[in-house]
Amino acid sequence: MSGVDHLQELLGLPAVDFRPDDSAAPLPAADAAAWRVSVDPYEDEDGPWDERFDEFLEAVDPARVRALIIGQWGESYDADSSYPIDLVIAAADRLTSLEAIFVGDVSQEQAEISWIEQSDVTGLLSAFPRLLELGVRGGQGLSFPPARHDRLRSLVFESGGLPAAVVRGITESELPSLDHLDLWLGVSEYGGDTEIADLAPLLSGTRFPGLRHLGLRNSEIQNEIAAAVASAPVVARLDTLDLSNGTLGDEGAAALLEGQPLTHLEHLDLHHHFLSQEMEQRVAGALEPHGVSVDLSDRLEPWDNRGAEGRYTAVAE
Repeated sequence: MSGVDHLQELLGLPAVDFRPDDSAAPLPAADAAAWRVSVDPYEDEDGPWDERFDEFLEAVDPARVRALIIGQWGESYDADSSYPIDLVIAAADRLTSLEAIFVGDVSQEQAEISWIEQSDVTGLLSAFPRLLELGVRGGQGLSFPPARHDRLRSLVFESGGLPAAVVRGITESELPSLDHLDLWLGVSEYGGDTEIADLAPLLSGTRFPGLRHLGLRNSEIQNEIAAAVASAPVVARLDTLDLSNGTLGDEGAAALLEGQPLTHLEHLDLHHHFLSQEMEQRVAGALEPHGVSVDLSDRLEPWDNRGAEGRYTAVAE
């Protein structure tokens, strides 16, 4: 299974690691970077995350910071994400221009995605009314009770197992400006217990009237999702649909082709899939002549010739 790497950008700004000891490298302007604040628990010179964050607030004009990436805040088992989140919320009166936050930018080399200890992240929505983008990596301990935010445009959850309670909290939230929703649903072994019924309010099109991008990805029930999407009213308003990184096979792709027209889409992402070459050709032939960009890269074979039981998601542990 492929892992996850560090973010390269956030809010369209390049990700820059804040390193207070790197005096040889001049800092970019506060509003010209997505600042990643992290510590390495195995580096003797790295102190606790709260000290690194204080150094960041002193070195960079916090009133001009537009994007903040919370990286590794210590050993995954020492503290959950409420530790850095509470510190960021406490600095809200200084971070007055903040428009994007990503919580848990931890690479696979640092910790498996399932080891990242998350928490209730909705306090960030309350603390930062200007927020446009919120991203979270890791599903362990993650909570997202129904929330309201008038400006949020993008919501991303990267997980090897996204709890159904989180999905329900999202679909019950009031997010009138949301146009980009990306959910890595994962596998049951790592807490991904979402069922099609949990997605029903989202698929019905009654939630998030401005939605233009929908990702329901990295799922062990990708064929069921494809079948549900095939008749989902929400699809008619989308520009991009992402069903990648999961266990999609010919049966799911056939359901998509037999359902509502998808020729209005700008992009359909199915990469990391288990389609036959014949089905790949059918999908491409049905959509690409209409101007739909279709990503069918990374065709895989099931493990040990076990058929559907041998299919696997891109990210789990």
